[in-house]
Amino acid sequence: MSTDGDATTDRVLLALLTMQRESWEQGLTGQALLDLGRPEAATLVADAAVTRQRPDGRLGELAGSIAAVNGAACGEVVRHAASTTGEPRYATALAAQLDWLTRRAPRAADGTLFHLLDGRQVWADTVYMVVPLLALTGRAELAAAQLAGHRRRLHDPGTGLYAARWDEDRGELDRPQPWGTGNGWVVAGIARALRLAPAWPAGLRAELAGHAEEVLTACLRHRTDDGLFPDVLDDPGTFREANTAQLLGYAASTGVADGWLPPSWLDTGAELLAAAGRRVDRYGRVTGVSGAPDFAGPGTSPEAQACHLLGQAALRRARASVSPA
Repeated sequence: MSTDGDATTDRVLLALLTMQRESWEQGLTGQALLDLGRPEAATLVADAAVTRQRPDGRLGELAGSIAAVNGAACGEVVRHAASTTGEPRYATALAAQLDWLTRRAPRAADGTLFHLLDGRQVWADTVYMVVPLLALTGRAELAAAQLAGHRRRLHDPGTGLYAARWDEDRGELDRPQPWGTGNGWVVAGIARALRLAPAWPAGLRAELAGHAEEVLTACLRHRTDDGLFPDVLDDPGTFREANTAQLLGYAASTGVADGWLPPSWLDTGAELLAAAGRRVDRYGRVTGVSGAPDFAGPGTSPEAQACHLLGQAALRRARASVSPA
């Protein structure tokens, strides 16, 4: 018999699988399936991402897509398919995605990747899309360089928070507001990168972990009385958004499980995930998140569904690491 937590996980997963997904959401779905211990389903997710790969190497994208980096979120699950099936199709697809990411994707003079094909903008979201894959495939220094380029442009040392977007041509922030989900992408991206590539060059792991803790701490200053966050962290007039809590809860739980955050963070991670969990409706949809397709107001999204699952899997790992019995 399923526990209540397992039943909720099943409902959230079923709702996710019924939703139409963009490339990064396909990638997060595969990551969630891997973390939940469902590797065969993850291989099917990878297969679909490879089927929709663009000729330039971007995984999971439809013709006409202007997303430059989002398909890289599929790289982890495609790598899983390559290693478990031995089918050359997956290894070839991953190599093409990595070639695009490391050589041919549009980028600034210092190598920092632009988020879209039709403009020279740096987005906080990119950190999650590319840093874990680069780390996983043995490119830890490139992963750290991408984080550094985004940090230089988007991070405010005074507040500890990330702005959403930077315009390279104008040399200024295009969307200066500290979007909650954008900050969540940064800390969750660092957390996943540290998990996927535990062997980092000397000092680099500690530097990345310290930065993730800094941003986590800065975000928590804006937590509201229901345990969630304003959509724009420093603007309490924006709607109460749940996926920020999921991303931060995932990062906190992963940090405890992997030892770069102290066990005292376990309760914080659990509380964040529980607050978002109260938004799960009877169909298994995580409600009150930045909603697809434009993420401009409250709604539902495949990314939020996957983040719920990632968070719950990370919380189980964290609890096991603190109390192995």
